[in-house]
Amino acid sequence: MDSPVHRVSFRDTWSRQVNPDIESERCAQSFNVERLTNILDGGAHNTALRRHVESIIHSDPALNLKDNYFLTQNERYEAAVQKKVHIQMIAQRLGWSERGPEMEYAYRALSGDMAFNIHDVFLTALKSLGSEEQIAKWYPLCREFQIITTYAQTELGHGTYLQGLETEATYDAATQEFVVHSPTLTATKWWPGDLGRSATHALVLAQLICSGARRGMHAFIVPIRSLQDHNPLPGITIGDIGPKMDFENTDNGFLKLDHVRVPRENMLSRFAQVLPNGNYIKLAMPQSNYLSMVVVRVELLSSEIIPQLQKACVIAMRYSVVRRQSRLQPSDPEARILDYQTQQQKLFPPLAMAYAFHFLAVSINEFFQRSYSAIKDRDFDLLPELHALSAGAKALVSDFCTQGAEQCRRACGGHGYSKLSGLPSLVTKVTASCTYEGENTVLYLQMARFLVKNYLQAQVTPGSTSQKSLPQSVTYLTMPSLARCPAQQAADFLCPELYTTAWAHVAVRLIKDSVHHLQTLTQSGADRHEAWNQTTVLYLQAAKAHCYYLTVKSFTEALEKLESEPEIQQVLKRLCDLYALHGMLTNAGDFLHDGFLTGAQADMARTAYLDLLRLIRKDAILLTDAFDFTDQCLNSALGCYDGNVYERLFEWAQKSPTNTQGNPAYEKYIRPLLQGWRSKL
Repeated sequence: MDSPVHRVSFRDTWSRQVNPDIESERCAQSFNVERLTNILDGGAHNTALRRHVESIIHSDPALNLKDNYFLTQNERYEAAVQKKVHIQMIAQRLGWSERGPEMEYAYRALSGDMAFNIHDVFLTALKSLGSEEQIAKWYPLCREFQIITTYAQTELGHGTYLQGLETEATYDAATQEFVVHSPTLTATKWWPGDLGRSATHALVLAQLICSGARRGMHAFIVPIRSLQDHNPLPGITIGDIGPKMDFENTDNGFLKLDHVRVPRENMLSRFAQVLPNGNYIKLAMPQSNYLSMVVVRVELLSSEIIPQLQKACVIAMRYSVVRRQSRLQPSDPEARILDYQTQQQKLFPPLAMAYAFHFLAVSINEFFQRSYSAIKDRDFDLLPELHALSAGAKALVSDFCTQGAEQCRRACGGHGYSKLSGLPSLVTKVTASCTYEGENTVLYLQMARFLVKNYLQAQVTPGSTSQKSLPQSVTYLTMPSLARCPAQQAADFLCPELYTTAWAHVAVRLIKDSVHHLQTLTQSGADRHEAWNQTTVLYLQAAKAHCYYLTVKSFTEALEKLESEPEIQQVLKRLCDLYALHGMLTNAGDFLHDGFLTGAQADMARTAYLDLLRLIRKDAILLTDAFDFTDQCLNSALGCYDGNVYERLFEWAQKSPTNTQGNPAYEKYIRPLLQGWRSKL
């Protein structure tokens, strides 16, 4: 199997020597980088398959990303469509399945810069919410791209609050059709990807009305464009919503429906049905209609959100060992900026987060795999926990990945502001994840409701008939809690059991305090809804602490599985320690509030934290190399494997159209301005 060092030949078209500053970082390896890559990939066989797919993608001139930074919105969209069509031809020729690992690796290799990505969200919803007959009918049409689909949920006036969606689907028993309608301007579907120009069919989320009763949100397959000429169908008003911060390759669109009729069979009916006479049959709890969103959130963690932070870390770390500035000693040459403690403080916490979130995503995906089949078979025991986990993890990970990517961009100084660094695009792309598939504050509060319910359940007297066993992720609510941190020296804070217990203690206290605050308000006569609203800031703190605890716990559990690989275990443990301590120091008030930590112990934790920066420094490049992103995937002048930053920046800048085309402003404005002054001299 090729090692990352041997892959330089196809990573780039330049035959340059590796920059000696970055080469020296790789000379003495304290652990096997290739082995860590295999662990992150879930096995050496996955690494081999991924690299094979990458070699196919990167050797194809039609799939080049290099010109992206110089393209207009229209050009980005057209290029993304071209890439998707080309990938489908490759997949068909090589026998790749639509949702198989090869397509996932192709998506990674192209940084998701393809069209029709929401087509996959439609398929997820179809498989989660559709009956077996509906899947048998629609899935082959989607797989073969006989139709192009999108998922139309968000409206101009409503997003995360799904109960407030205004689009209506009224059943007409006389014709056995649903009449799908946008009754107001704010009911216009707004933001769905692939809707603006591409999709022929939309999965429209609408309020079901049958037999005169409103039955809540359901999903309906609605044809929106002609399969003959791609024009909008009758009753359809559709278009692109215009420029955005990023995702210029995606045609996010709007959709207004004017009494559009679809057959009764077009309502996805795994969990609910409308009979021909209009009778409504509920086959599951109302929350089951949100299952597809849960699935998408779980998938987004590893496919869309975490990779942005990983890439930002790779780029910033490689640049930081090549960039030299100022001197540590007056007689020394200029120092690599990664040797400054302040630069380490900027970059090592995001690196620790990237690893922590990887293992959190693996843990949640394992739980998802265990529970998804049961939920589809209408066993909903695990659905509340899966919903809470997916909501909380998506909120925490997207929040921290956005902050971390921006931290990496700033750490690269002025060059980080250049699009050619790749960092601005990573930041603006991951920023969107804080809103799509659920606005993060709302998701944290959904997690909080789950925590409150289980905290109150944990307070029930043991042995009583009303006590139930708690979901696995919140069993710590019933465990004995330490009143005081037992650490006596800095080294004690490098014990996973200690800092995991510390995070559990703070999470329990914040949950308890928020519940007591709510109870105090209601006992004083406040309306329960207003009492909830007046407690939400406290609930946010509690939900975030719980999610941080889960991340620390999943990271420590991943370390326990690496006992047979002590070198990798040691280097990852330092990142785990750093992640836990960084959070404790950032939120020191929560640990000091009830005396769990003393001021002296907080100083010890800081000492341990700062010592970790120095230890992680020697492995920083190797830890980012282990993510194994190709140069083509990074598409960064600062982040290439060989470290030749300045050569690339200069060379790429020459390709800007502004340097190869005439200056349109010269003849119109600059020349008259200059000549006007000259005539007066």
